[in-house]
Amino acid sequence: MKLPASYYNTVSYIGTLIAALSLLLILFMFIISSVMTDTGSYLGLILFLALPSLLFLGLVMIPIGMYVKAKKSKKESSEVNQHFIVIDLNKKQHRNATSIFIVGTIIFLFLTGIGSYELYHYSESVKFCGTICHTVMKPEYVAYQNSAHASVACAQCHIGPGADWFVKSKITGLYQVYAVLTNNYPRPIPTPIENLRPARETCEQCHWPQKFYPNSLRTERHFLTDETNTEWEIQLRMKTGPTHKSQGQSEGIHWHINQNVQIEYAYTDNKRETIPYVRYINKTTGDTTVFIDQSNPIELTALDTLPTRVMDCMDCHNRPSHNYHTPTKFIDEAMAAGKIPTDLPQIKKVSMEILAKNYETTDSAKKAIENGVWNFYMENYPDLFKTNSEKVKMAVVAIQEEFNKNIFPEMKANWDGYPDHIGHREFNGCFRCHNNQHQSEDGKTISKDCKLCHSIILQGNADTLQVARYNESLDFMHPVDIGDEWKTSNCSDCHRYMY
Repeated sequence: MKLPASYYNTVSYIGTLIAALSLLLILFMFIISSVMTDTGSYLGLILFLALPSLLFLGLVMIPIGMYVKAKKSKKESSEVNQHFIVIDLNKKQHRNATSIFIVGTIIFLFLTGIGSYELYHYSESVKFCGTICHTVMKPEYVAYQNSAHASVACAQCHIGPGADWFVKSKITGLYQVYAVLTNNYPRPIPTPIENLRPARETCEQCHWPQKFYPNSLRTERHFLTDETNTEWEIQLRMKTGPTHKSQGQSEGIHWHINQNVQIEYAYTDNKRETIPYVRYINKTTGDTTVFIDQSNPIELTALDTLPTRVMDCMDCHNRPSHNYHTPTKFIDEAMAAGKIPTDLPQIKKVSMEILAKNYETTDSAKKAIENGVWNFYMENYPDLFKTNSEKVKMAVVAIQEEFNKNIFPEMKANWDGYPDHIGHREFNGCFRCHNNQHQSEDGKTISKDCKLCHSIILQGNADTLQVARYNESLDFMHPVDIGDEWKTSNCSDCHRYMY
């Protein structure tokens, strides 16, 4: 096939070779990705980004080489220079070049359309978000896989519908790529709460706020750090909604986002743990009440310098998919599930003592867990160790697995770096506002009464079990006798770091 003389040069040859090889590899890898189900996270990156870029580079090199060759030939020729490209279809080589250009352009545009579509979907996939940057995103990806939203794609929450937020996410993603490539990112990765899309545009695509359900039953099983790992059970009637569903959002925890009510608050830290100001607005009557934290009073004029936010779902459900449990919580759950034998003496206490330490790497932590548990039972319960070594091994494996799901030393990511505002046991959560300290000018207080949100209907161990009468609530009984300390201090003062 004859082509214009300007084509025959080294640069155009190399460009043709690169373009041809890239096209063949794209077709080959596309077939591989269509046939195989698990192709790894990097195949899509190569198929939809790297190879198309090489194909484009090769195609660009062809006319560049032709241009340079033609310019050089004109300088060496005595003919008058022509300033424009002349296409003479009467010449066979020009017809061939024109045909190749037209067919190639059609094929290139067709492949570009398919590639762009596939690249869009690939860049929005869970595999892309969670596994491309293994070390950086490992904590978020692992926690997500063990969350209630594990079947919801990352982009559905972090981006949501619409082109504007898609473009915005890709622009901010450029800096993230730079940070990863230059190893210039914080550890742990901070929660981008200031850049999150409003919950009404993401969460409420699935969760219908007008249809909340009435009270629900919640059962928790805890284990004490005594020799027998005494089980302590507590059963709560959670007042997430009203006593009957027909009452809508008129009462209960979800009253906070009642459409007839607006709750605003100001915060002093980027994790929104300290809230000095709360304003309640009744949209129906227009009544407004302002509550100021009396333990840390702030002048109303100073509020102009503080960020203010209208309360929505994310102010409580701030860790819906990336929740890192405290050691006492994930060990309790493993024991309740039977992964850690509860008949191993002091296993809860031993686990807590090992997990209370800081480790530089996951491997060193796993080794410390293994050595700590094995050595404890070899030294303190040698007979049990000889006869029940399989149970000890079972406990070691379970503790290591739970550690891997919740604590990530390389990224310094764990429960302490990511406060969970649901509840009040490990973090202040509800007590950020419901602490008896936020008062209005007329003496109204945001109450700390636990019975506002839940009623205790059962609590205790096998010997001290208490059961409430129908439609009544028990007074809380702390599993360990600490007097009235639990009434005067917040639960998180102890439970955030202790068991």
